[in-house]
Amino acid sequence: MAQCLQSVQEFIQDSFVPMVAVLCSEDAEKVTRKNNLNFSELVRPFCRLTSEGHMRDPNNQIQVIKNLKINISNIVTQPPQPTVIRKMLSEVVSVSQPADGLVANVITAGDYDLNISATTPWFEAYRENFFQSMPASDHEFLNHYLACMLVVSSREAEPVEQFLKLSQEQHQIQHSNEYSYPKWFIPNTLKYYVLLHDISEGDEQRADSVYEEMKQRYGTQGCYLLKINSRSSAIGSDEQIPDPWSQYLQKINFQNQDFNDESPSVVINSKNIENSINAEEADELDFSSKDGVPNNFKAHPLQLDHPSDPGGHLDSLEALKCTAPVSEAKKQTSVTTHGACLTLNDHDRIRQFIQEFTFRGLLPHIEKTIRQLNDQLVSRKGLSRSLFSATKKWFSGSKVPEKSINEPKNTAGLLYPPEAPELQIRKMADLCFLVQHYDLAYSCYHTAKKDFLNDQAMLYAAGALEMAAISAFLQPGAPRPYPAHYMDTAIQTYKDMCKNMVLAERCALLSAEVLKSQTKYSEAATLLIRMTSEDSDLRSALLLEQAAHCFINMRSPMVRKFAFHMILAGHRYSKAGQKRHALRCYCQAMQVYKGKGWSLAEDHINFTIGRQSFTLRQLENAVSAFRHILINDSKQTASQQGTFLREYLYVYKSVSQLSPEGPLPQLPLPCIESSATRVFFGHDRRLAEGVKQAATHVSLDQEFDRDLSQQWKELEEQVVAIVNRGAVPVNFQPTQYCLNSQTDNLRFPMAVVEEPIIVEVVFKNPLKVPLVLTDLSLLWKFQPKDFCRLQNGEAKEVISNEKDAHMKPMVKNDVIGTEVIPEFNMSHEETKVARLKLFPHQTGELHILGVVYNLGTIPSPNMVDGIDSFAGIQTEGNLTSNGMSVRGRQDLEIQGPRLNNTKEEKTSVKHGPDRRLDPVITPPMPLLEVFFINFPTGLLCGEIRKAYVEFVNVSKVPLNALKVVSKHPEFFTFGSHSAPLTPLSPTASENCSAYKTVVSDSSSACTATTSLVSPVDFGVGCDNPGLGVVDIPLPDSVLLPGTSIQLPMWLRGPDKEGVHEINFLFYYKSTESTSKLSHRVLRHTAVICTSRSLSVRATVCRSNTFQDDDDGRNGNMLVFVDVENINTNEAGVREFHIVQVSSSSKHWRLQKCINPCEDKDAKLSSRERGKLCFRATKCKSQEATSSALGKYTFTDINLGNEQIISATTPCADFFFRSCQSTESKKTVLSGQPAHVSSRWQSNDVTKVVRNCNEVDLNIIVLWKAYVVEDNKQLILEGQLHVALQTIGNEVCSLSQKQEAQEMVLLKFIRPEQPPSLARPSMEQLSHLIKTSLRYPESYDHPFLQKSLCMVPVTLTLSNCSLAGVDVIIDLRHKATSPETLEVHGSFTWLGKTQYKLQLKAQEIQKLQLKACFIHAGVYNLGTPRVFAKLTDQGSMCETSQQNSMPALIIINSV
Repeated sequence: MAQCLQSVQEFIQDSFVPMVAVLCSEDAEKVTRKNNLNFSELVRPFCRLTSEGHMRDPNNQIQVIKNLKINISNIVTQPPQPTVIRKMLSEVVSVSQPADGLVANVITAGDYDLNISATTPWFEAYRENFFQSMPASDHEFLNHYLACMLVVSSREAEPVEQFLKLSQEQHQIQHSNEYSYPKWFIPNTLKYYVLLHDISEGDEQRADSVYEEMKQRYGTQGCYLLKINSRSSAIGSDEQIPDPWSQYLQKINFQNQDFNDESPSVVINSKNIENSINAEEADELDFSSKDGVPNNFKAHPLQLDHPSDPGGHLDSLEALKCTAPVSEAKKQTSVTTHGACLTLNDHDRIRQFIQEFTFRGLLPHIEKTIRQLNDQLVSRKGLSRSLFSATKKWFSGSKVPEKSINEPKNTAGLLYPPEAPELQIRKMADLCFLVQHYDLAYSCYHTAKKDFLNDQAMLYAAGALEMAAISAFLQPGAPRPYPAHYMDTAIQTYKDMCKNMVLAERCALLSAEVLKSQTKYSEAATLLIRMTSEDSDLRSALLLEQAAHCFINMRSPMVRKFAFHMILAGHRYSKAGQKRHALRCYCQAMQVYKGKGWSLAEDHINFTIGRQSFTLRQLENAVSAFRHILINDSKQTASQQGTFLREYLYVYKSVSQLSPEGPLPQLPLPCIESSATRVFFGHDRRLAEGVKQAATHVSLDQEFDRDLSQQWKELEEQVVAIVNRGAVPVNFQPTQYCLNSQTDNLRFPMAVVEEPIIVEVVFKNPLKVPLVLTDLSLLWKFQPKDFCRLQNGEAKEVISNEKDAHMKPMVKNDVIGTEVIPEFNMSHEETKVARLKLFPHQTGELHILGVVYNLGTIPSPNMVDGIDSFAGIQTEGNLTSNGMSVRGRQDLEIQGPRLNNTKEEKTSVKHGPDRRLDPVITPPMPLLEVFFINFPTGLLCGEIRKAYVEFVNVSKVPLNALKVVSKHPEFFTFGSHSAPLTPLSPTASENCSAYKTVVSDSSSACTATTSLVSPVDFGVGCDNPGLGVVDIPLPDSVLLPGTSIQLPMWLRGPDKEGVHEINFLFYYKSTESTSKLSHRVLRHTAVICTSRSLSVRATVCRSNTFQDDDDGRNGNMLVFVDVENINTNEAGVREFHIVQVSSSSKHWRLQKCINPCEDKDAKLSSRERGKLCFRATKCKSQEATSSALGKYTFTDINLGNEQIISATTPCADFFFRSCQSTESKKTVLSGQPAHVSSRWQSNDVTKVVRNCNEVDLNIIVLWKAYVVEDNKQLILEGQLHVALQTIGNEVCSLSQKQEAQEMVLLKFIRPEQPPSLARPSMEQLSHLIKTSLRYPESYDHPFLQKSLCMVPVTLTLSNCSLAGVDVIIDLRHKATSPETLEVHGSFTWLGKTQYKLQLKAQEIQKLQLKACFIHAGVYNLGTPRVFAKLTDQGSMCETSQQNSMPALIIINSV
């Protein structure tokens, strides 16, 4: 139980006090009414004695009485009705509320920190009034009157006669059968005569004389002269006199006015019995009686006590409004002063009067009565075990048991006559208890208990058990433990056998207080909970609340039991009409359930709190409670959630109606995922129009890809670096058109004036009921700024649309246009995005604050005639058809990324800013739109296609410096920039060819046509460090507003099959420089699907022939080109034609085709392979002059009727662009010829040998493919590139797939020393010398005449390197294998068997040899072994050409 202001001993003593009745004359009432008080009210504050009293017990021992209190009240002739008592107790509890400044106890139990009120004054007030309002009963005498005060005014003509009249009146009330109430303790009631003297008006001498007469008649201890009203109410009104009556008057008025209201004849107030008062004083009395709580019970909350009381019914608003004047009346009546005619001396006189009455009148009377009862009982004491066993036999005949014969055990209704000895001992026990003689009281109660139990008088026995337990507890020194089982038996008897819940409740309240004082909280809680029942909601609520406090005050607090019983108490409070107490209980229990996962319990509590708060007009609390129901993850059913939502909307609407011009509150629904908010700057892109395909750019429909975003950033940095002469500016800010949670939002984004800003807000409906959002728009504030002019320091006024947000259709703003979505529907548990637009019309700083909308519901199927069958809410007609809706806002609050750079940031949680909702509106900028015409989606590998690109300036500002950059420059070209594009030939136009072609005659077939081209002309070379950055040629370099231009664009399918995403970034600037935005970009992603076409494999080797000296020095090569059709007819390709083979190199060129086909064209069907052989020679000296340094020689060998000029766009463009992605990029871009660098490093052996083997020759194979599509034959064309680098190595146009390496175990090894430079391999050394044998193919010799045939043979040696070479020719070689001997014969070289020569760089020497044959036959002359090594380097190495092909000679015999 909660803490009480009184100790348990004080509480029990004040609950059972001596009762004194009062009878006043009419004049005496007038005297007291001057102070707005009657006599009992006048003396009530002074009824507690400040000094100790003494009396002697039957054993003549002095008994000390401390802190005694007496109860003086008017005589009431009828017991109060139970309904009146219930209403009075309900009012007592209702007006007793927690104080505003009350300090709550903070109780920590486990994870809970609970703020709980330390005291419960409403419970104490209830308990006090409950004890005071208990009617007197026959089985006990504790609240029977012991004495009666007869009060007469000194102004009476005959005061003594008036005393006699009042005495007769009291005697008639007590002893006549006409009055059964009130109850009197003993027949000989003490009468105390009080003469009331008004000092301000009466004659004091007369009063003294009357008093003297009274003392002679009644004795000095039986009368008293009380002098009051020392001043008139008008005099000294400014003097502050204490008002001790106010704290009692409320309780008195509850009792008196209730009794008056229900039964007008309750209080003795008639002319014959009690003095009457005039009408004016009656009004005054009536006014006083209405002080405190109004006595109009027609509007009492108990009338709403119904199980189906909705609590949140809208009609309660009117009821609440009606109660307002009553509360105002309460405030007015509380101003009434009491005791205005009394001084402090009068207060002392009244206090002295009470002490004199108690010490000289009441206590001696009680002492005398106890002695008389004791003497009577002792004189009747017999030989039986019990003190009164003998007297029971004497008086047994006088008992009148009121029970039926059929119910022998039901003795609860047994009644004893007043003179029964059992009642005499009970009287004695009660008297001893009232004067704090607890030892004797316990003894008497214990004795009476046994007698009652023997007689089966259970009501009497229960009363004796109850008071015996209390007496045992109150005994000084605690000689015996508190017999709690007495109380349990008494409660059980009261409840079950006697059916008297009032006595059972009194017993439970007393026992619970005793158990609480002994810290037996668990037993106290059990007792209180057992006393709850359905007959009284108020009692059950109070006891459940006290039980909850017992659970929380235990040594180990039981927090959940506390919360559960507080919920039960709140429910019973609500049923009892105590809305404020119900709300308080639910709020205290909410501390336990909140945030612990008890979602259904939380919903129930919040819903009840919302309803009770709304009923009590605490609208803000109601909105908050309903808001919590809606924002949490609810597990309620759809219908229940719909009810919650409708009630919330109605409460919210009531709040908004109170302050229609106030700020819009925050709405809880739908939930906004703020971090998922995206902001897009710019117009929505136009879709494809016919053959036109718009650039993909950026849109809200695209998902964010971090890697792709990084690629776009790198492309932009690449082009910005080119524009800014190779360096990216320090303040460079990558362009971000769409901002989200993954982008860099630390800087303020840039938006352009007159261009829309689209904010994508993600709404989530957590409920299982649909929501309707209407008039949805953005909230913003805007700071105008002119970035073109210097600010003068005067900041312009901030503009906002928050004030206009109350109006449903947003007003069109001249500064920021705001788009409104009329209706936005969300189904149950749906996540849906809304795209809201703003149109800035001025430059400045914009801050997007949140969204504003009307939240509504779809009309419920339970709605019948505007009434919700569940909630009991009656709606207006216009809301019935459209559902309930209210207007509110939600703020967009985005938390930035967590900072993790410094030590302080790492050790704490700090977040950086997120500026995506704070764009800066910049001055006008150009806006480019790009359209692609005839842009393909599928290509063959290497296919060339011509398309057109249209550039449109849709802004009002001209643009220039248009560029495009891509990571795949080999995919596209806009043509050569240095020279105008050559118009297409008629043949090419006729065939729609993308190449420049000329018609070739038959005589020029298979012969070479040569052109000289610089790579700089095609945007490649040392003058253009920005690889992939291409300037787009615009007329006058400017694209004016509203104009457009179309430019041709050539595309080449990537060499690798599959799907390719190729990114284009278009860069452009404004002709007018602005400080905020330097440039703009446009993105396009082209998706190309490529399928296989041809596979080209090529090798190069040295030719063995020496046609002339020039040819020997410069050397010539044989190029073998192997072409295979690997297309699988995916694109409907029937066959490929190899129409031309071209070469491009700085040092080599193709000379002619060695094996021309008969039909010229090389046709390849599916999976066919063709082989072509070409002779390549070194470029002539005039083609390698200084003016041609860095230029490429293009040689075309056409195999058909048309020659494609490979040195022009687009063939040369794609060749140079493909070279950038190959390993020969360094060689391609170097401005020096190869032999210069070779000579410069001729001392490096490895490089000398490598240069000997390197070939810088690029082969371009041009083809046409015939495709059947839609019964039409199309001709596709394309080109494939092969870069030949090394002699003997085969190169393929397709990238070879790397075989997956097998998984091996991880090994930890010590890092080795870096290897030294590798020496040239034996294979590389074998190519140092080129050899050739010259001899007649056949030789006739007459062997019959001459047995030896000698044939001259010339061995030509050529040094292929740029260094001196030592050569050894060994002629001792003989064929040893039997196969060789069978095929070729054996012959002998004549002369030296070994020659040693030294060849200088690129020197050619001829060696004359003779071969000797002895008979005819076919012989292989390729037996000489040639060894070569660099001068002063390493060991010899045999050349690889000795066995490259057999040197056969035929010897004929003639």
